[in-house]
Amino acid sequence: MGVTIRKPTARQCEDCGRREVWNDATGTWHIAVDDDGDRRTGEVYCIHEWDINGAFVPIETDRDAADA
Repeated sequence: MGVTIRKPTARQCEDCGRREVWNDATGTWHIAVDDDGDRRTGEVYCIHEWDINGAFVPIETDRDAADA
């Protein structure tokens, strides 16, 4: 059975709401833009608490991929 470790492609701060998305081309996180075209920057002095483990599961087995 093979195991794949996945990385998140989006994250949001639990405290201030800052949202970021992963850019594969640059290999860095970028601030997300909402439907109105506004950047979701959050608070300047927030020490961001990223919720990447809420619904995101970083470990995927061959069995999980077959069930999807």
